[in-house]
Amino acid sequence: MNRTLLEGRIHDALPQTQCKRCGYNDCLGYAQAIALGQAHINQCPPGGQEGVRRLSMITGLPAQAIDPDFGAEGPRTMAFIDEDWCIGCTLCIAACPVDAIVGTNKRMHTVIEAHCTGCELCLPVCPVDCILLDNVSAEATGWAAWSTPQADHARGRYEQRSLRLQRETVEQAQRLVAKAELKVSDMGEHSQHKDPAVLAKKRAIIEAALERARAKRLPG
Repeated sequence: MNRTLLEGRIHDALPQTQCKRCGYNDCLGYAQAIALGQAHINQCPPGGQEGVRRLSMITGLPAQAIDPDFGAEGPRTMAFIDEDWCIGCTLCIAACPVDAIVGTNKRMHTVIEAHCTGCELCLPVCPVDCILLDNVSAEATGWAAWSTPQADHARGRYEQRSLRLQRETVEQAQRLVAKAELKVSDMGEHSQHKDPAVLAKKRAIIEAALERARAKRLPG
């Protein structure tokens, strides 16, 4: 099977929780690693043994028990925030891979239940340990606790967030370039130094930085 096609089929079979428990940054990274023969098919606890079976059917590799080094199959969980302890630091918002947490700086945050994948990535970043987990699937685990529509929804949320972060990175870089170009256009006005030699040195440094930024071909 064509590797790109294989990678796509593997990716489609993953639960899209984006939890990183497999050892990769996201489900796509894990799918690519499996397709390249760099990862085993039993590294995804959220998918459980049913997930391993699905990956086995796609890859032709033998099904194995979930590798305990990557965690254990368990019920589906959902994060919730204890409002009495939340300090509004926004660290959990930055950590959430599917934008399931909303709030502003120094204001109480909350989890949007429909979007939470139970990835647990918000837990270690919370400085006051105000994020807890709820079991929302009783005794059901793996794919018995998670559906394909939920996986598709989570994948869409993750991809939208990734595009937003890429756009914000580009926009920030463009703002910095514009600011630097303004300084270069009138060094005397935008610097506390008036010595021509000092201004010339600062101009050379800024122009070199601008040249590096332009070399990245930022969209105009």
